Amino acid sequence: MSATSIATSMAKVVIGIPGLTPAEVVAIARHGATVEISSEARAAMESSRATVDELAASPTPAYGISTGFGALATKHIDPEMRAQLQRSLIRSHAAGSGEPVEQEVVRAMMALRLSTMCTGRTGIRATTADAYAALLNAQITPLVREYGSLGCSGDLAPLSTCALAVMGEGEVRLADGSVVDAGVALKDAGISPIEFVAKEGLALINGTDGMLGMLIMAISDIDALLKTVDLSTAMSIEALLGTDQVFAEELHALRPQVGQGLSAQNLRHLLGDSPFVKSHAGHDDTRVQDAYSLRCAPQVAGAARDTVDHARLIASRELASAIDNPVVLPDGRVRSNGNFHGAPVAYVLDFLAIVIADVASMSERRTDRMLDKSRSFGLNPFLADDPGVDSGLMIAQYTQAGLVSEMKRLASPASVDSIPSSAMQEDHVSMGWHAGRKLRRAVDAFARVIAIEIMTAGRAIDMRAPLIPSPGTGAALKVLRTKVQGPGMDRWLTPEIEATVEMVKSQALLTAVEREIGELV
Repeated sequence: MSATSIATSMAKVVIGIPGLTPAEVVAIARHGATVEISSEARAAMESSRATVDELAASPTPAYGISTGFGALATKHIDPEMRAQLQRSLIRSHAAGSGEPVEQEVVRAMMALRLSTMCTGRTGIRATTADAYAALLNAQITPLVREYGSLGCSGDLAPLSTCALAVMGEGEVRLADGSVVDAGVALKDAGISPIEFVAKEGLALINGTDGMLGMLIMAISDIDALLKTVDLSTAMSIEALLGTDQVFAEELHALRPQVGQGLSAQNLRHLLGDSPFVKSHAGHDDTRVQDAYSLRCAPQVAGAARDTVDHARLIASRELASAIDNPVVLPDGRVRSNGNFHGAPVAYVLDFLAIVIADVASMSERRTDRMLDKSRSFGLNPFLADDPGVDSGLMIAQYTQAGLVSEMKRLASPASVDSIPSSAMQEDHVSMGWHAGRKLRRAVDAFARVIAIEIMTAGRAIDMRAPLIPSPGTGAALKVLRTKVQGPGMDRWLTPEIEATVEMVKSQALLTAVEREIGELV
């Protein structure tokens, strides 16, 4: 489903039991879909809240309800101090630093925390859940800073910053992008600040919602980018007079890796009617041993697809979870647990950064091949109009190489690191938030790498006239040419690179291809 159709079909999302789907998270985070809490969820919250109120009234200490937190869990808190306990918890834990993170990340995080509240396992009041829904619907986004989460005991500083805004404190960003005091924003929107009661402060910050939100959006982006890299591969194969014989279904059936088969299917679909391929096909075709970056493209992009599917499975399980500590069980017991540890999410965030770096590396190798006169089968050096006078796309490949190198650095896993915290009570942490932050940068770089390959292949295809590309690649090239000129004298390349990046990110090129030849898989 395209970004546009998600936004159109999900103007409102009802959060109930079970919780949100990935598409609903994207709709709320990126496209401003409003939220509504179901009556079933309200009943579940009221039931668990009654249990928490009973424990709060009991003289027996209960963690998170009538005690301190973390390494201070053994300290009993007198009833008259418990409201202050909640305020102190949120204020002290809202300790982020650095640049503000993207609004879509914060909206995803708030929506996912709200979804967990609606399970009825956190002991939260429905009025507190309503406040989160009200902020989302009013497009009021807490100003969450880059650093502060270790990915264990929840995304503490980011989630605390969200809770702080619900209290009417801290800073928020409005729909127009302006940053204002949270109290002012809530008053102007007619939203009453919430004074948290026993258990609520902890229930709002003990979750993997930040890293999970980044994972869900990354999966959505990478799904589209892996289809687009099949397109860029097909264009490069045409530009380099490569063969499509190695993508035959019978060959890929010999190695039934699911993602590989899908990528090969896309390449057959894209190249099946290609005049470029047909120009040297038949018994006299000697091009059965293309370079690995062409021949093995489905094996690499397909393996990345399989890794995305594993990440999707982990995300689906996390979406079905009720992560809090302590948690209110269906039979009314309140139990401490360690489900807030972000390891499952952190691992797959790191896995995704690794595989897209490898796919990007292969894309760059195809670009370099098209620019090298000794390997491009007759194309001008660097696809220059007048080689020597013109440099063509020489430095565009430098930019692409720099992006790939950056992606390799970002592929270094965050989840293997751990720095103990909270006086050694929290002596192993996941660093999942940091895995998510670097994956977002890697996904952006991946789109740019693909864009430069498409821009290069498009110029190379045009330079082989009168040969014409296949209907699918031709549709992409036609859209590309609306904003990026064809071969010619040297000109400023940055605007053309950025225009192509935008067409990749918006899926404009992919949409044009699918409109012409049908959906890619």
